[in-house]
Amino acid sequence: MKFSVKVLSAVLFWLLVCGFSAAQTFPSKTVTLMVPYPAGGVSDIIARSLNNSLSKQLGQPVIVENLGGASGGIAVQKVLNSPADGYMIFQGSPNELILAPLAIAASKYKPEDFRLVQMISINPLVMLARKDLPVSNGDELVSYARKVAAEGKPLTFASVGPGSLYHLLGEHLSHLTGIPMTHVPYKGGAPALQDLMAGQVDIFITPYGKGQVQMVEEGKLKAPVVLSAERQDLFKKSPTLNESAALKGFVFETWAGYFVRKDTPEPVVMALHKALSEVANDPTVRTTLEAQAMVVPRPQSLVALSRIYSDNTAKYQAIAKSIKLEPQ
Repeated sequence: MKFSVKVLSAVLFWLLVCGFSAAQTFPSKTVTLMVPYPAGGVSDIIARSLNNSLSKQLGQPVIVENLGGASGGIAVQKVLNSPADGYMIFQGSPNELILAPLAIAASKYKPEDFRLVQMISINPLVMLARKDLPVSNGDELVSYARKVAAEGKPLTFASVGPGSLYHLLGEHLSHLTGIPMTHVPYKGGAPALQDLMAGQVDIFITPYGKGQVQMVEEGKLKAPVVLSAERQDLFKKSPTLNESAALKGFVFETWAGYFVRKDTPEPVVMALHKALSEVANDPTVRTTLEAQAMVVPRPQSLVALSRIYSDNTAKYQAIAKSIKLEPQ
């Protein structure tokens, strides 16, 4: 027994020494920035706007990997199956880490499996619509949705997958108005936009960038409403849902941040936090993201980030419970 305890203690000590040593030399090889959606969407734009800056801060190449599917769950699982050494950073949001486990039975992870290292953007939301949808404000949207539902052709709303924030908000809208609507999930924002432009789906609540603004300006899509408390500069003609009688108070935004596995060594977390904080302060990165209609927040401390993540988890779990979201 004494021999076994000694052996176990020696093994544990060796593992701690090796872990500390690896953390002290981090990073010593290429770092992967995992984006849980296909190339071409807003998440991909964010990652490719800053990977070079992050590479400069870390002193190692930073490559972007796109892996869509299961509301981001496939990418999440790949990160969880990789070593907790900081060499695979997950670019995520409440979509993949908080909501997907509530809606997808196959998702065997929890929000607590990850640690938020830094936020990079706060993204206002817009409701995009097929160009011939006959609505131009929130009350007209509700009236039209009620009409087509009574005719047996419920309004269809796209999302980037079951359990995503955009799925949750569509169901929440349906729940608040009492009007049936049909959810149409996609693997990412790019394919959802393609079908929206083709008239295959009616609406899509989504963050947006310069590309989506241009689609509206060219008449390929409509933007009947935005979900912010006040009107947005890039969609000045679009009223807020908050201005409508039927959906006053329906105000939401989303954000993107960088996560690692919760058991990543603290020195590695601190190194990534420092590097990502510098990236968030990089004038070129900020200008690029702000040109895409994103807000780049001031870097937060690790303590503050933990609180933000915890508060968001509680908020969205409460909404999911109110609409009786069940894992499928």
